[in-house]
Amino acid sequence: MRLPLLALLARGPAHGYELKQDLEQLLGAAYPPTNVGQIYVTLGRLEKSGLIEGEEIAQESRPNKKIYRLTDAGQEALRAWFEETADEPRVRDEFFMKLALAPRTGLADQIALINKQRREYLNTMRNLSKLAATEDRDNRIAHLLIEGAMLHLQADLDWLERCQEELEDLL
Repeated sequence: MRLPLLALLARGPAHGYELKQDLEQLLGAAYPPTNVGQIYVTLGRLEKSGLIEGEEIAQESRPNKKIYRLTDAGQEALRAWFEETADEPRVRDEFFMKLALAPRTGLADQIALINKQRREYLNTMRNLSKLAATEDRDNRIAHLLIEGAMLHLQADLDWLERCQEELEDLL
């Protein structure tokens, strides 16, 4: 959450609720909603580390609000983030660990695990398809997020099929 908040602040000062709304509007309903408390905790940490600075703004009929702005150090951290590549491919996959360890425990059947995971992926795929149909057509970022998730799910479904074929050959 740290670097996405810095990125949102790069366009100008904002308070926590504005940042939450901006993030949700940008990413759409496919992205899990962000807890505003988490945003304010993260903003506090970013301020302590010198990446942003906050300024209390007095309001007449409401409590004061704090407006945050990016510092030069925050701008530099953001530049460095954009220069980095994404993490390596998933090799620490929890489902694969279950699949690999199931025979050693005698507590789960590998094919049953695959079928259960396949149902979960297909259900998620259906939900994402429904979400894509209801998402604002003008929000290309949200549609790209949904499309990316669906492509990852399809790859996971293909991989599950491969796992099942391999394991059935062993039986």
